[in-house]
Amino acid sequence: MHIDSHFDSGNIEVVEVLAPHRADLRIRKDVGDEHMQWFYFRVDGVRGEDCTLRILNAGEASYPKAWDDYRVCTSVDRQTWTRVDTAFEDGVLTIEHQPESQMQWYAYFAPHTHEQHLEMLSECQLFDGVAVDRLGATVDGRDLHRLTVGHGPLQFWIIGRQHPGESMASWWMEGFLARLLDPDEAVSRRLLELVTVHTVPHMNPDGAIRGHLRCNAAGANLNREWDTPTIERSPEVHWTLAAMDRSGVDFCLDVHGDEELPYNFLSGAEGIDGYAASRLPFLCGVFGAAYERANPDLQREHGYPVDATGTANMTMCTNAVAARFQCPAYTLEMPFKDNANAPDLVFGWSPQRSAHLGASCVDALLSLAEAFAAAD
Repeated sequence: MHIDSHFDSGNIEVVEVLAPHRADLRIRKDVGDEHMQWFYFRVDGVRGEDCTLRILNAGEASYPKAWDDYRVCTSVDRQTWTRVDTAFEDGVLTIEHQPESQMQWYAYFAPHTHEQHLEMLSECQLFDGVAVDRLGATVDGRDLHRLTVGHGPLQFWIIGRQHPGESMASWWMEGFLARLLDPDEAVSRRLLELVTVHTVPHMNPDGAIRGHLRCNAAGANLNREWDTPTIERSPEVHWTLAAMDRSGVDFCLDVHGDEELPYNFLSGAEGIDGYAASRLPFLCGVFGAAYERANPDLQREHGYPVDATGTANMTMCTNAVAARFQCPAYTLEMPFKDNANAPDLVFGWSPQRSAHLGASCVDALLSLAEAFAAAD
């Protein structure tokens, strides 16, 4: 048995190979030693053997409750990811599985690598009317790219993957951009007449490549940096917010994944000052209801508690942008586990369902844009 994670987004440490088909492992912490949960590794040479892989420090993860009812993702080709029964007991996550090939990959969720991100950007730039620009550099010196399309007066911003381990956000972007840029898609064409859409598909490429859960290369949790971002600690937020200031923002959607809750849901900015007395509840309601109609995988019954007015965490994107621009804003959360309302025992919540949820967002954005137009 050979175990390796020395590749894009890889994360695991081999503590000891105890027997030909048994190994003890540990997840590496993010830079800053505050967070860890993401893992992605390959096992070689044990095809058809009953293997036991134990992650010894799973109980020390950022969200240990996330292991309840969790099932690990596995693949032989890194294209199709299925689920394997996984046990969590006494702080140890145990994977018992018979590899189907000489090279078998295991991951917390289906990875979406930096190379896949660059390929997505390359494909998007080929569509008419799409502008790709570099907002600035990340901590490690990588490019932070924005896609801009449409010629409407409304400015909608869609960002994703502030937390690098939440790879479902990149799969969501695949589906969203594919439909948004489809010249044969009538809903998208109408949307782009009303709206200019700014998309930052990957806010944290450094963290993703390093195999982090939540932090960038400086150890910053980007979704706690929106009050006073700096070029030294959180340039990804600094450059994005500067671009938002230049364009203005009429709506913002920040795409994430949630470790614990087995649902897709929206989290809003109800806690900012003046929210209830503004037009924001109406506009947010239009978007949320339209999104739920467009894709029943999204629901609005289960989610985070709603903040009381004046108690919003202003370091978070949704709250900071909603207050700064007095615009509707939401965080979208997808599960690492499965959608409990429509479970899939083979795939769980998957890249494909993430992409479909992204594509459905186009309908919700058009409903919101038309609500703006009617109000004006």
